[in-house]
Amino acid sequence: MAAHLPKGKAGGYLALFITSIVWGTTWVVSKIGIQEIPALQMASIRQLLGGLIFVAFFRFYKKLALPTLKEWGWLLMMGILMFVMANGLSTWSLKYIPTGLSALIGALYPLSVVLIERVFYGSRNMTVLTIVGLLLGVTGIGIVFYENAFHEHPEGFLFGLLLSVIAMLAWSVGTIFIARNKVNLNPYYATGWQMLIGAALLLVLAYFTQPLVPLQDLSPRVWMVIAYLVLMGSVLAFVAFIYSMKKLPAAIASLYAYINPLVAMVIAAWVLKEKLTMNIFWGALVTLSGVFLVNYSLKKSREKINSEPQQ
Repeated sequence: MAAHLPKGKAGGYLALFITSIVWGTTWVVSKIGIQEIPALQMASIRQLLGGLIFVAFFRFYKKLALPTLKEWGWLLMMGILMFVMANGLSTWSLKYIPTGLSALIGALYPLSVVLIERVFYGSRNMTVLTIVGLLLGVTGIGIVFYENAFHEHPEGFLFGLLLSVIAMLAWSVGTIFIARNKVNLNPYYATGWQMLIGAALLLVLAYFTQPLVPLQDLSPRVWMVIAYLVLMGSVLAFVAFIYSMKKLPAAIASLYAYINPLVAMVIAAWVLKEKLTMNIFWGALVTLSGVFLVNYSLKKSREKINSEPQQ
């Protein structure tokens, strides 16, 4: 797919657009799928098929070697954090909370990265801009939470909220782990192996937490959902995301994080008839503004450090 995108920044912007829209729609499509199949089982099938596509292509067509023992350890950790906990639990959360709220909580990961690194590593300078961003993020989520929690009380809402927060924290820890433990693996190939590891662990977790549905009993609608999640969400969007990171500045490539929650909210309101009030919309904008300010403050801090003369 990446080979067919326009060269240079034009291809990067197209990849960013694809990533933002497709990952926004996958929240809604996942919500549709889990109406007929347990969430963790669906996530497992999705990661299995997506992982097989990546691994088969790079292992047998590109002739890449199997990962080393050290790389297997890295892949296992990333598979658990990114695909079991982040993807699996966020998918499960959709059973209990609105699509837009789950997507918005997922977008908070830059805020938790700052807090985790500050508490456990002491490696982030908390500027005024960073603190303002954190406060805006929490305030925005509070507005959205108020609209969803105190006006309605769906069964399992708090459990779904907990699943979504854990998923977001797992993505944050995975982000930190990648930055501090780099390996020399093709990113697409590594993603495939992480998906396969995640698929196996998700299936085990699904077996012990939710009654599995025999594959032959799945409706054509569910298989269409899975096909979309695999081909569009797990393959196309991941390829586009990695391509955009290569072609665009990190600050621009990360804009998908601000766009896809809004896409999820709007499409969920249209397709699933989920409530989208002005308070929810403004709460989402406040939250995403906070995330932007945190990212911007970190960027300025890094630029300041890099510009300082070395002793």
